[in-house]
Amino acid sequence: KSTSTNEQHYLELCEKPVQFEHASNVNNVFFDEANKQVFAVRSGGATGVVVKGPDDKNSVAFRMDDKGEVKCIKFSIGNKILAVQRTLKSVDFINFIPDYPHTEFTQECKTKNANVLGFCWTNWNEIVFITDQGIEFYQVFPDKRSLKLLKSQSINVNWYQYCPETTVILLSTTVQGNILQPFAFRNGTMSKMSKFEIELPVVPKPAKLSLSERDIAMATIYGQLYVMYLKHHSKTANSPSAEVVLYHLPREGACKKSHVLKLNTTGKFALNIVDNLVVVHHQSSQTSMIFDIKLKEPDCAVNTHQPVLPARSIHPYRIPKLKVYILQFSVLTWTLTVPPDSSSWSVFQPDIIISASEGYLWYLQVKLTPTVNLLQDKGKLMDFLLRRRDCKMVILSVCSQILEGGEKGSLPVVATVFDKLNQVYKEYLEAEQSYAAMESGPSRGGAAQKRPVRTQAVIDQSDMYTHVLSSFTEGKGVSHKFIIAVLMEYIRSLNQFQITVQHYLYELVIKMLVQHNLFYMLHQFLQYHVLSDSKPLACLLLSLESTYPPAHQLSLDMLKRLSTANDEIVEVLLSKQQVLGALRFIRSVGGHDNVSARKFLDAARQTGDQMLFYTVFRSFQQRNQRLRGSPSFNPGKNTDEDTQVHETLKINRSRIIQPQI
Repeated sequence: KSTSTNEQHYLELCEKPVQFEHASNVNNVFFDEANKQVFAVRSGGATGVVVKGPDDKNSVAFRMDDKGEVKCIKFSIGNKILAVQRTLKSVDFINFIPDYPHTEFTQECKTKNANVLGFCWTNWNEIVFITDQGIEFYQVFPDKRSLKLLKSQSINVNWYQYCPETTVILLSTTVQGNILQPFAFRNGTMSKMSKFEIELPVVPKPAKLSLSERDIAMATIYGQLYVMYLKHHSKTANSPSAEVVLYHLPREGACKKSHVLKLNTTGKFALNIVDNLVVVHHQSSQTSMIFDIKLKEPDCAVNTHQPVLPARSIHPYRIPKLKVYILQFSVLTWTLTVPPDSSSWSVFQPDIIISASEGYLWYLQVKLTPTVNLLQDKGKLMDFLLRRRDCKMVILSVCSQILEGGEKGSLPVVATVFDKLNQVYKEYLEAEQSYAAMESGPSRGGAAQKRPVRTQAVIDQSDMYTHVLSSFTEGKGVSHKFIIAVLMEYIRSLNQFQITVQHYLYELVIKMLVQHNLFYMLHQFLQYHVLSDSKPLACLLLSLESTYPPAHQLSLDMLKRLSTANDEIVEVLLSKQQVLGALRFIRSVGGHDNVSARKFLDAARQTGDQMLFYTVFRSFQQRNQRLRGSPSFNPGKNTDEDTQVHETLKINRSRIIQPQI
């Protein structure tokens, strides 16, 4: 195939991973999903703990007393307090706040005979213990080195999941484990959310734990919290393939099954969320597939989705390694290619992949450029791209690519693409307008409205003009008729969404029409107001008069329709020495009483036509008589004008012939 392998991979690992000391028999590695920190704990902490976060500034190194094997270790938000679990009954705490005592203090779980399964920090000083018999919500007082129980709930717990973004803890309850009970935490409060049931493919008899922690993940997709269930196929079920079932979990109200992602295969899977896309990694084929839950499928109660693109492996990552050869006294660098979706990888939400054996933490990323050739339906491609974070330049390149084809059959595709872009553009403009109205309105003390964020999906007229249309109109090998049709299609789309068309787009159309002598078409576009009236457009038409004489009248008609361009019309007419025409026009719009006589007399004098000069002069004398009861010009009002009039009159009086009546 001509397509290079590089263009085939639409998923890649970030260029600069977080590096840490790899797992070994002396070094244990832990990951905290809330702070995205990796803990490398050597010899139970006695020979050191190194914490690496997404930012180098977040790196922390310290030592702890070895009080037994560490089961779990996490910092509270902001690295204020460290929590370490070494036993099934208690959690130890160490202050990392300056000037606070660093002595460890311990909290045992309150429920008798309960075992601590783990813990989650929900705030810098609030922590939840999850035991096999329920949850306990505590406030930590670092100065007093003690904890206060805020709330607890007794419930049978098999395992739990935590979503730090929404501070929601999900508990697996009942014998089979498929009744899930979520709890939400906010500012010192714990609230019980609606419990829900995960539909198992086969109900076992006798009942036993059937829902594994590995098959459940929680993540925020398009701002909504979802519980994702990896439903493996069952031999008795009609569907031989696995699927991912998404349950929408609102803050209030019932949790509902909302989406089904068809995997069309079986085996071991892992899930990530990248840029609001659900990424499903398939271990045996070492490929991944992506799903976009916003891409609408035929209407049904539960949206069923197929992968957006064909399954592909993650772009291989080359790890630099250092090997010291003592004989040569040199350091050589060699590279190891990580096999994508290796079984030694651990996947964490939303977009993290860790190789503990290699000592690397990567963020998974979507590359948009390869998707362009993999998704043939351009309307669907545009829907997909518009929802991605770094989409602008890719969308503009897709537009250029479609137009370069230059086929007439692609005009409906072009129209669809323009409409999709302008819908997003219009929504942003309306949000901006609404925000501006709120800011300037009287009720500013009310609920503060956030300024709308201009995402890369907002592609305005200048983006389109600069990156697509200007180069397209200059391109070779595309018929001018198609070019004009495309420009008009873009203008039509803007009009449809009631977006004011910028004059440079009209200029582009007129330039193309004049270039190909399509004046009849230009005339029609203006006559039927396909090209909207504007002063810059009227001026452009004036400049075409030498090429196309009717353009002069078309320009004047347009200026007159604008009704705010009276001064410009007068200037245009006077520049063409159409002094009486200018006078008639200014009278027709009721501006005769306020105009400068000097301007008109100057223009009349420059024509060299004495009769014209006298007519204009008499017209202004009559105006003076009507306004002030005297034909003379007012010396106090404008001495310069009065002098100019009289000087001009002296020169011309001897040659003025009274018109015959």
